[in-house]
Amino acid sequence: MTDQCTRLCLPLTFKLHLLVLVFLPALSLAQSNCILFNFGDSNTDPGALIAAFGLYLGPPTGQQFFHRPTGRFCNGRLYIDFICQSLEIKFLSAYLESSGSEFSYGVNFAVSGASTVVSGNNPFSLSTQTGQFRHFQNRTRELREQDEGSVISEENFRNAIYSIDIGQNDITLAFRANSSYQHVINTIPSILERIEESMKALYRLGARKFWVYNTGPIGCLPQTLALQKKNDSEVDELGCLKVYNNAAKAFNEGLRNLCDKIRSELQDAIVVHTDMFAIKYDLFANPGKYVKLKVKTINTEEQIVLF
Repeated sequence: MTDQCTRLCLPLTFKLHLLVLVFLPALSLAQSNCILFNFGDSNTDPGALIAAFGLYLGPPTGQQFFHRPTGRFCNGRLYIDFICQSLEIKFLSAYLESSGSEFSYGVNFAVSGASTVVSGNNPFSLSTQTGQFRHFQNRTRELREQDEGSVISEENFRNAIYSIDIGQNDITLAFRANSSYQHVINTIPSILERIEESMKALYRLGARKFWVYNTGPIGCLPQTLALQKKNDSEVDELGCLKVYNNAAKAFNEGLRNLCDKIRSELQDAIVVHTDMFAIKYDLFANPGKYVKLKVKTINTEEQIVLF
C-alpha cells in the first residue's frame, strides 16, 4: 500500500495551502523564505515524544513515505509536513530532537499527548512549549552575535507564522477520567483561557501571525470507539460517538470566539482559524472522494490496491 496519510491529507493540504496565502501574499513558493513555528500534540508531532523519553516507535510508522521509523504516530506524513512541502521548506525538526535537527525554517514544538495543562504523563503542555520557544528565541539571539546557531533573524521572528493545534487531549482525557459530559463542557473555558494566555505570551515575544486549528471529530477516531463505545445508541449516522463530537464542537465554538476576541484586542495581529473538524469529518463521511482503486497484477494474481 502507498502512503495512507498521503491519500487522506492531499485534499486537506490544498485547502490549508490557500490559507498560507493569507499570511504570505507575496510569497514565491519556488524560493520560499517562510518561517514556521508550530505548537501542539500528536497531530503535528514529528518525533518529539519519542526523543524526549528515549522511546522506540517501530513499524508501521514511517514506512510508506520515509521508509523508516520517524517518531510520527503515522505511517507517512503529517499535515504539517504537507504544508512545509507546499512552501518548499524542509520538514520542521522537533525541538526536543538532539540529533540532526534543522531549524533554518522554524521549529516544531508539538509533542504527542500534550494538552493545555501539565499532566502526570506529559509535562509538555502548551505553556511549556511556549516557554521552549522563548528559550529558543533568546538562545538564537545570543548565538547570532557569535555567528553561530540558528540563522533565524529578528525580522524572521516577527514575520513568522505561529501555528497552534491543541485541545484534543484535554477533552479526551476528561472523558477517560469518567467525567460526565457536562463536566467536560465545564472544563472548556479553562482550556480556552490557557490557549489565550499562550497566544498572548507569544504576541509579547513578537508573534503577529497566528494560525489556529480547531479539534477534529474525536468521536470518530478508531481508538476512541474501541475504548469508549458501549452500544449503538451512542453513535451518530457515521458510527461516531456523539458525546465526544458534541464536546469537540463546543470547544471549537469557544475557540472561534477566542480568535475573534484576540483579533479585536490585538489589532496588529492576524489570526486565522481553520475548521479541522469539518475537513476531517468529511473524510469519514465521504471516503470515496479521497481514495481511488487501481488494479495491478503481481505474479499473475490480481490484487486491489488503494492509493
